[in-house]
Amino acid sequence: MGEDKIIQVTNLSKKFGSFIAVKGITFDVYKGEIFGFLGANGAGKTTAIKMLIGISKPTCGSAIIAGFDVATQADIVKKNIGYMSQKFSLYDDLTIKENITFFGGIYGLSRKKIKEKTAQLILELEMQHVADHLVSSLPLGWKQKLSFSVALLHEPKIVFLDEPTGGVDPITRRQFWEMIYAQAHKGTTLFVTTHYMDEAEYCDRVSIMVDGVIEALDTPKKLKKQFNVDSMNDVFLKLARNIE
Repeated sequence: MGEDKIIQVTNLSKKFGSFIAVKGITFDVYKGEIFGFLGANGAGKTTAIKMLIGISKPTCGSAIIAGFDVATQADIVKKNIGYMSQKFSLYDDLTIKENITFFGGIYGLSRKKIKEKTAQLILELEMQHVADHLVSSLPLGWKQKLSFSVALLHEPKIVFLDEPTGGVDPITRRQFWEMIYAQAHKGTTLFVTTHYMDEAEYCDRVSIMVDGVIEALDTPKKLKKQFNVDSMNDVFLKLARNIE
């Protein structure tokens, strides 16, 4: 992992009326890092991500993503990142080929590039025999792998993965993480939120948000040592309990 900062967040806050969802968070993420962004429901994690990907304006503070300011250059930020969520990724009523073409167009790739990328992706994912099938006919695990690949179509420097493995069986989850590792090895930064604490163990560093603030940020190994526990799940429970 290089020392190049690809995400720089300084005192980032978001208010909704009198409610402060994100309370002045500060952290950096480095090139090629797998960064786990954890927090219980209502901790402010989703609100923070919406600011980082340029779809929600910060109330105060700053976030520089791949060299661009989310407050003033949101459209450029969106073009330089990939995004995949458990809730929305592909269109069920389009075929695999059509989905790749559609998203390639959204990301501004040329027709020639889209054609090349489509052929390459279908080959890499070993989906030749189902390329003209509707996405709705695919098993969930295949959909997730395809979604991840589509999020990488325009070769972004950072990919935000928002609960990407929700509802997926353990074997498929493991395979999905192998894809994440391979991508990080190529120098892409992966910013991952997950509810699965065992997945936190796979990250280079992990931040844990509680009640709008980052309560812990370090490598899984150091966090377990700091809290004197054996698993990331126990770290998470200790933090959540201490605040309540």
